[in-house]
Amino acid sequence: MSCCAPGVELTSGDIAANRAEEVRLASRDVGDGLRQTDLSVPAMHCGGCIQTVERALNALPGVEGARVNLSSKRATIRWHDSATPPPFVETLRGIGYDAHLFDPSAERKDNTLSELLRALAVAGFAASNIMLLSVSVWAGADASTRDLFHAISALIALPALAYSGRVFFRSAWSALKHGRTNMDVPISIGVTMAFGLSLYETFHHGAHAYFDASVTLLFFLLIGRTLDHLMRERARTAVKGLAQLAARGALVAQPDGSNVYLPVNDIQIGMTILLAAGERVPVDGRVTSGQSDIDRSLLTGESAPVPVTDGAELQAGTLNLTGPLTLIATAVARDSFLAEMMRLMETAEAGRSAYRRIADRASRLYAPVVHAAALLTMIGWLIATGDLHRAVTIAIAVLIITCPCALGLAVPMVQVMAARRLFERGMLLKDGGALERLAEIDTVVFDKTGTLTLGQPRLLHPESVDTDALGIAAAMATHSRHPYSRALAAAGATIASPLDAGAVAEIPGAGLEARIGTHIYRLGRASWALSQSDDDITDSANVVLSRDGQSVARFAFEDRLRDGARETIAELTNNGFAVEVLSGDRDEAVRRIAGDLGAQHLSEVTPAGKVARVSAIESSGRRVLMVGDGLNDAPALAAAHASMAPASAADVGRNAADLVFLHESLRAVPEAIGIARNAARLVQQNLALAIGYNVIAVPIAVLGYVTPLIAAVAMSSSSVIVIANALRLRGVKRNRRAARTPTTHLVAQPVTGRGA
Repeated sequence: MSCCAPGVELTSGDIAANRAEEVRLASRDVGDGLRQTDLSVPAMHCGGCIQTVERALNALPGVEGARVNLSSKRATIRWHDSATPPPFVETLRGIGYDAHLFDPSAERKDNTLSELLRALAVAGFAASNIMLLSVSVWAGADASTRDLFHAISALIALPALAYSGRVFFRSAWSALKHGRTNMDVPISIGVTMAFGLSLYETFHHGAHAYFDASVTLLFFLLIGRTLDHLMRERARTAVKGLAQLAARGALVAQPDGSNVYLPVNDIQIGMTILLAAGERVPVDGRVTSGQSDIDRSLLTGESAPVPVTDGAELQAGTLNLTGPLTLIATAVARDSFLAEMMRLMETAEAGRSAYRRIADRASRLYAPVVHAAALLTMIGWLIATGDLHRAVTIAIAVLIITCPCALGLAVPMVQVMAARRLFERGMLLKDGGALERLAEIDTVVFDKTGTLTLGQPRLLHPESVDTDALGIAAAMATHSRHPYSRALAAAGATIASPLDAGAVAEIPGAGLEARIGTHIYRLGRASWALSQSDDDITDSANVVLSRDGQSVARFAFEDRLRDGARETIAELTNNGFAVEVLSGDRDEAVRRIAGDLGAQHLSEVTPAGKVARVSAIESSGRRVLMVGDGLNDAPALAAAHASMAPASAADVGRNAADLVFLHESLRAVPEAIGIARNAARLVQQNLALAIGYNVIAVPIAVLGYVTPLIAAVAMSSSSVIVIANALRLRGVKRNRRAARTPTTHLVAQPVTGRGA
């Protein structure tokens, strides 16, 4: 009889199966047979960590791709939806990185900053006191006083190194324990060797000790790492701000008539949400009853409230201001527009531009190169002088001075700042590599409808239309979702008499037909609605209303230019950019808008034609920025060197674009280009600073002209300089000179069926 308690003992296979099922439940379907899993990897802190983690995850069978975001310390893995998820967590733990499934609902306190600040304070206090003792020694203290001050310095340095150095020692030991190296390995070796050499000198009554160098090195390294953490925290602040806009839950109506408060993650599509005034919309939804004003500044950047009523679509995170609303949920929390914005912000830094790939490769080669350089330096000096003490001292200086921290920070710091600046201007950057591409563009191609214009036609001169005819047209138009039908329905809403739905038929590509009494009314294209062609009507109207084939009324519509369109085109042209309008609309409408804006144009272009045109421009040696919003623009957005889309764009258009701007104004285009070019200039400056530092400093150290103390100060100062340079990034100055002329209204043309 067994002495154990009755029960079933789990095997290692059962545990693995449970972990795999947990990973599957925490992942989400991203289409094309792929799923996405987010892992939190808190131990990552440098470019070498990014390379190690991504390389390990990408090597797993079934993984389509893995990206690391160092700011959020998160790894995003896309894997093929097979029977068993790959062992992500186990793999990372096997190479020394503790990892767990990311849980957005769990608020974990980040203790990294407080740990860094405490370590920095201890190192700074110790360094300042040891430096005071060193000054006394340098001033000409006698041998006994010198030995005493060295001993006191050792007593101060030892606990300081043990406490402040653990930030680096932990990381270095973890790397070595798993058979790899990182930036912290040579740093730890250099600090330890400098302390050990100083201890040796103290015991043997040597003239020089380097306790000040080892502790000062830690102090400056911690300054750089703390600034690095603060910079990344500034990038995360935008995402955290968005997360704070998400409602924690909502009151949901139950089938039995009761109301239950549910956490936002438990709200499913189709649930009825009761939203009180003053509450934020928890998930994307459609209003089914109630009237209110909504603050949509999160989406558009405009603070003016927007009135909503039945049928209005609301996005998660927007604020209900004045009245209660009843909503039907149209998306779950993780698929809401707010969640998409957060994902865009989190992935902004994860892209790999050419500059960043160069910096990452250089950082990855750093450890073996530095170790080899220090070893060869020691051997060379030992052969040349026979002085082991001097050879070791110079080798330590080489080990300390050749830190690639500045090179590792050169690109990501600028990308983090650029993503932040763009977000402050109402733009979401989806890929850090897009910054580099955006800085290279010299041609801007705009879609027309929905991009240059708002794509919301309004009836032109409704007061000149016969009231009875307008009422009939509006009654028919309520049975169609066509933009012109919506405009007619809105214009005649107060005078239209309802028509039976069965009496109205919509003819795709032509218009609406209705039987009223003994008459047949048609509302649509003149060529279809009229029994005989009338060139005068065809040229002057977009839509006609006919009775038994005879004209009753004609309707022309207007479409407004998007805010800032005229100023944007003028600014781009003045700055030397080629500007072109590419649209599927009729030539007359496109020519009118393009001519008014002073841009070249192509009309009646299919989606494939847009791709061909973009490709033709790029094949001539130019770099294209495509700005579009529609489903038919998505292929051209993907084909262009860089791309932008408004937040009002179709989902596929937003997904294809590199940047999404949240407000209505096209001023986002020149502003984004300006920020990207400023960022590119700072990246080049940072790389030049980092490379120039090593080109100058390493030979000087190898030749023996640098002590470990000077090496510590020089190396740490280079990192601080690179970070400070990244902080100089500013957005382009806003154009505060508003246009004094009224917004131009443009007469639109009938839709050709190709899509504008």
